[in-house]
Parts: sequence; structure tokens; C-alpha cells
Amino acid sequence: MNRTRRPVDRLGHRFAGDSVSRTLALIGDHWTLMILREELFGVRRYGQLARNLGIPRPTLSHRLRTMVESGLLERVLYASEPDRYEYRLTEAGRELFGAAVMLMRWGDQYLAGPDGPPVVLRHHDCGEIAEPALVCARCSAPITPRNVTPEPGPGFRQP
Repeated sequence: MNRTRRPVDRLGHRFAGDSVSRTLALIGDHWTLMILREELFGVRRYGQLARNLGIPRPTLSHRLRTMVESGLLERVLYASEPDRYEYRLTEAGRELFGAAVMLMRWGDQYLAGPDGPPVVLRHHDCGEIAEPALVCARCSAPITPRNVTPEPGPGFRQP
């Protein structure tokens, strides 16, 4: 019996350089994700981040520096004498909104208490509570693990 290898079989070594592992290496720790959440909802200043998160200040300084160096945030002067800075999301940082919302949605579904989610998102266009969904940008159909297949992309490297 002649069986051809499915695309997923041919990608078995992909985890060494795939986009998920590279992204998690950048934003995958607890504090970076929490800073990202605060930034996505408008918190920009060091003191506000420290207060809202209860994060140790050396940890916050290190994470902010790393996020600036990696291009997720930019440090912007907002007051002089003494110089004070705020941290603003770059385009790359803002593009993580969808990932953060999908994590929030999953937590609301599987981890919320009996009273429901602690925070909801009201959609400005329709006025309703948003129900985020992962859909194909080309056809608007939902994307699920059962209706997509991984295959080599333009940046794929042979083992």
C-alpha cells in the first residue's frame, strides 16, 4: 500500500523555528503578557503599570526595556524636569490585540467563576458585548483545528 505523507508529517521538525515558539520566546512569560494587556487597554505610564499589576519594579523595568528593544513598545517623553516617559504600543504591539482577546475569551469560557467573566468588551460599532471569533480573512468562515492543514510556507527550512 503506497501512502503519501501528510503535510503535518513532513513538518515534524518545525518546532525548532516556528512562529509560535518565536512569539512565546518574546511575550510568553506572565509579566510580559500582563503588561501587554494593560497597554492594550490604555495604560501607558510606569507608575500606573506598577500599581495595576503589583509587579516588582525591577521586573517591570526589565520587561519594559525588553519590550522596547524587541519593538513591541516605544518609550516616549511626556514631561521634562525631571524627564518622564510613557510606553506606547508600536504597530507590532497593537497587532497582538487579537491574540490577547482570544486568550481572554478562552479564559472567560473555561476559567470564569459562576458570575461570568470579570471583564467584557463592548463593540463600538454595534453596541453589543463582543464575541471574538477566529475567521478566515478571505472567506469569513470560522477557522478551527479541523478545517486547516499546516503546510510548508515561504520561510520553511528543510531539516
